[in-house]
Order: sequence, then structure tokens, then C-alpha cells
Amino acid sequence: MDRKEGKVYVFDHPLIQHKTALMREKSTSVKEFRELATEVAMLMGFEATRDLPLEEVEIETPMCKTTVKMLKGEDIAIVPILRAGLGFVEGMLALVPNAKVGHIGLYRDPETHQPVEYYCKLPKDIEKRRIFVVDPMLATGGSAVAAIDFIKKRGGKDIAFMCLIAAPEGIDVLHEAHPDVDIYIAAKDERLNEDAYILPGLGDAGDRLYGTK
Repeated sequence: MDRKEGKVYVFDHPLIQHKTALMREKSTSVKEFRELATEVAMLMGFEATRDLPLEEVEIETPMCKTTVKMLKGEDIAIVPILRAGLGFVEGMLALVPNAKVGHIGLYRDPETHQPVEYYCKLPKDIEKRRIFVVDPMLATGGSAVAAIDFIKKRGGKDIAFMCLIAAPEGIDVLHEAHPDVDIYIAAKDERLNEDAYILPGLGDAGDRLYGTK
């Protein structure tokens, strides 16, 4: 069976745009930035999960029995790319609290800008789950491609990538490497600078989440 063709979704929801704009502002505090990341992740997750399968279930209300639609299982995995991706986990779990959470540790070599793996721990039944790989920034695309490579090697199939801000270069690299993966983006920015940071961007998302700069 042929794999589905992944799509790129850039959200235009006013609340997503407003909160993303607040995150860009350099005067936004660590506390505010962290809270906004959670809120944006929840809003994006709400949109990104709209195609989850439903099934009809019979229940009994205080008035009578009726048939309603409920999720056909909650077989979802959230996989943040450490460390900045952790900022999206709480918001996603607020929507799907029974989701399992994996972790992939990567860092970008400052000279080559290529991803280096240092940790990968995924749910044992990852092949059965709808997987959301989360990372606030999609810059060169190297980390996203590597993370999805690791997941596929361990049996993951139904994968989506969700980020706050993306550069066109990163979108192209990810889509070319994994054309079956849907990409969900809050804001598509202009370009990368010579240091492979997104412009206008918001700086280093990990530093701003954890106050480490």
C-alpha cells in the first residue's frame, strides 16, 4: 500500500497568531514564555487532532440511553525533541491525557549544524500509535529529520511533526526526507541567517523556556 502524501499546515487561528507574537517579543519573561508555549501547543494540538478516528458508543444520560461519538481509542504518542520540545508536552497532554510520551535527545553541532543523538526512549508499542513529534523550531530541518528517522527505525509509521516557527529551508528538507509526514506550523518565517537561526524567529527556544541564557 502506498504511503500517504504528507501536507504542510500553517495555522491562521487568531489566538495561535497572537500568542506566537507574544512569544517573539524579547521582553517576554521565562514564566510568560513557558505559559504561552503550553497554550499554543494546546491550540495547535486541538487543530492537529481533528482527524482522529471516532466510533459510536451507547451511553446512558440522566434522561435516557443514546448513541454518541467517542475517540476510537487514544493511541497517541507525543515525542518531544529535547530539550525545547518539552515545552509543548504539557499542552498536548491537557488534550489527550492518556497519551504516552517518548523522548529524543539531539543537539546541533555548532560548526556543522548537524544533529547529534544522545538519547532515544520511545513507548514499546510505538508502531501502533499516532505519533506527534514536537519541537518549537524547525530551522535547518536536520533535527526533525533525524528524530523521525529514529522513530521509523523503531517501527513508528503514523507520524506528524508540530512546531511553533519554521523556516522555508527546514520545511523543504523535512518534506523531502519524509514526504509522508504531516507538518503543523504556527508561523512560517522568512529565512535562516548565517548561523542557521530563524529570522525573524524568537531566539533560542530552549534558553527562553528555561532561562539558561
